[in-house]
Amino acid sequence: MPAPTSSATATPALLHLSQADAVLARIIRQGQPIQPSAHEDLYLALLRAIVSQQISTKAAAAIWRKVQGLFAPDGYPEPAALLQLSDEELRAAGISRQKAGYLRVIADFAQRGQLDHAHLSQLTEEAFTRHLTQIKGVGRWTAQMLQMFALDQPDVFPEGDLGIQNAMRRHYGLQETGRALLQRMTELAEPWRPYRTLASKYLWQSLNNEPG
Repeated sequence: MPAPTSSATATPALLHLSQADAVLARIIRQGQPIQPSAHEDLYLALLRAIVSQQISTKAAAAIWRKVQGLFAPDGYPEPAALLQLSDEELRAAGISRQKAGYLRVIADFAQRGQLDHAHLSQLTEEAFTRHLTQIKGVGRWTAQMLQMFALDQPDVFPEGDLGIQNAMRRHYGLQETGRALLQRMTELAEPWRPYRTLASKYLWQSLNNEPG
């Protein structure tokens, strides 16, 4: 077995991943320690995910600041207040008409008690994804990112993420494409259970990449 990480810094998750996969052990040794994600407000995280879709991180941050400016004094977009905004007000903050519609659906979902953190954090990955993808504009990737970062759930593997695909192609020499690639990635990730989230974060880090 490969030497995992120094005994002073090893955690059960790092030990498991390093012993389960020699390639991942090398990535972990060469990488920087990854800290747990802080648990976040799911409603707020969903709004930010929609704002960030298909634009750069810098542009998303600028637009999000403008959106917060619509909600004095604290910048928090309470669902009822968000639902009262017109398309024109949201467009002035840089939100497209399509995204404005998505934000309203999320606000309505939250207002109906469908984003309860305590309940959703207990769901399996598939059940969580099914629940969130009821929301127009929210796909499987967004649901997985929320589980990994907003809820810090330990065993999520976003096989459809471009960064994860690029990292696994590079480190594991994968030549497959399409569905065959996803299947091979999922097979390689199986021994990482129940810590596939941490493994994925090290893969992103190995490319100096953000989820994509």
